[in-house]
Amino acid sequence: MKLKKIYNSKKPVMSFEIFPPKTKTPGEKESKMQVLLNELSLLSKYNPAFISVTYGAGGSTRENTFDLVLRVKNKLNIQPMPHFTCVGSSRDEILQYIKKFESNEIHNILALRGDPPKGQENFIKPSDGFEYANELVEFIKTNTTLGIGVAGYPECHPGCCSIEVDIQNLKRKVDSGAEAVITQLFYDNQCYFNFVEKARLQGINVPIIPGILPITSYNQLDKIVALSGCALPIEFKDNLEKNKDNPEMIQAIGLDFAVAQCGELLENGVPGIHFYTLNRAFAVKNVLDKLEINKNEYTGV
Repeated sequence: MKLKKIYNSKKPVMSFEIFPPKTKTPGEKESKMQVLLNELSLLSKYNPAFISVTYGAGGSTRENTFDLVLRVKNKLNIQPMPHFTCVGSSRDEILQYIKKFESNEIHNILALRGDPPKGQENFIKPSDGFEYANELVEFIKTNTTLGIGVAGYPECHPGCCSIEVDIQNLKRKVDSGAEAVITQLFYDNQCYFNFVEKARLQGINVPIIPGILPITSYNQLDKIVALSGCALPIEFKDNLEKNKDNPEMIQAIGLDFAVAQCGELLENGVPGIHFYTLNRAFAVKNVLDKLEINKNEYTGV
């Protein structure tokens, strides 16, 4: 089922994001893959519409991404949505890779510009490749029947000069064929609501799905803020700081905040919630259970 049809519902849609485990040997790969599939089986009862699978910088996890996508589809019977970036690939290589998904009855793809490979500060356009995500979207739209999702940034992409310019960039991606927008994680819902309002004023009418990452440890904070550029509400941040030496309290505070955050989003009619799982079921399961979400309350596959 394509994204356009998935989100053509009055009920909110749940979806999850995972990444290929880092491994050094075939045996370690199988072991970590099985652990991940076990975690996902715990989340499968929430009837996710899809599970997105990330793609490493420079295509560093390309084959592992493809392998994991097929495992999600064939072993869990859940529709996967692979990520794909502009980094390090020519048009011919891109076409060959995305056609593999299409031939394996994968219905959707998340098209991204992507981050530069490790050690490279700035994005460099590949030879005979693409410089911007909207170019990749147009290429996928022209050459496949895949449904296409793209990324949105409620607090502005870190490489962009303003939220207004960033939304213009998003408009180009949607005009090129994107069917849905999944946002970067955020913790201030007003940032999301403002972002959606500005997007609508620019004529962006596709579903904009909030991306949520529950905080479960204090050590996550610096990395989350550094990678996403998102701001933490002052009261939430102060509460975490006061309890930074108490792991159990940090976990409880983070999960309670995520429940309240998701509850407010759902009350305001969001099309769905996309959870960044970090390859673990615990936090997302805890949030969905506290929200008393079950498969009858939202749309799945």
